[in-house]
Amino acid sequence: MSADVAYVDPARAHSRKRKSRRDVLIGLGSLAVFVLLVGVVVSRLPGWPVVQETFFNLDEFVSSFPQLLSAFWLNIRIFIVAEVFILIVGMVVALARTLQAPIWLPIRVVATIYTDVFRGVPTILVILLLGFGIPALDLQGVPNSEVLWGTVALVLSYGAYVAEVFRAGLASVHPSQRMASRSLGLSSWQTNRHILLPQAVRNVVPPLLNDFISLQKDTALVSILGPIEILRRAQIDTSMSFNYTPYVAAAVIFIALTIPMSRFADWLQARTQKQRRAAATV
Repeated sequence: MSADVAYVDPARAHSRKRKSRRDVLIGLGSLAVFVLLVGVVVSRLPGWPVVQETFFNLDEFVSSFPQLLSAFWLNIRIFIVAEVFILIVGMVVALARTLQAPIWLPIRVVATIYTDVFRGVPTILVILLLGFGIPALDLQGVPNSEVLWGTVALVLSYGAYVAEVFRAGLASVHPSQRMASRSLGLSSWQTNRHILLPQAVRNVVPPLLNDFISLQKDTALVSILGPIEILRRAQIDTSMSFNYTPYVAAAVIFIALTIPMSRFADWLQARTQKQRRAAATV
């Protein structure tokens, strides 16, 4: 047997598998007992029948769900369009803030002011200011679409956060990478394009996914401008029936999309950390 191949004791490996299965069964059993106890306690509360009828009415859920699902398509379109432009804005602003030459000082100042302002102002205020303010100016050739300006507001707000994520990714690349590339005769643009950006993007994928999970939820904020997306649809259904179950149905639709995205982000982050530990031991 080669000395490079580690010997694995079959008995020990079998024992570890049994322990792993036992731990999983114990965990699932504990979770089931906890859920059962919570359900029993909640169902015995004096106000539970009213809450159940008002928020968890099955008939209202079934009747409102198809319309909510149809309205959710607008949220998805806003999310997809905003995500593309957020990545572009974030990358451009991050690169602008890393420019070192004195001639680029005005660009660095503008990029810094942009990130400070739009990270400091709540997203809902940005949506209100753009969604109602731009159409009020009555500018020739400027569209008055609420969906458009709501999407622009999301891009501006989240672009500032993503710019800082990209900038952190660029800062995480060791300075020797830049110095080595410049010593090989690469320009600053070539260094960023071929050396720094690929490493930076790979480092920041997990936090970017977390930002986009938040973006998917915040598409509901566009409803304050009037478009009939999922939250506005739930408000309309609630006002007609005086029952809040449509809000719960809308929450279920959001959860059905965001939980898989969250688990994927967790898996990707765990894989990245595992790869880094493996590289550190080499």
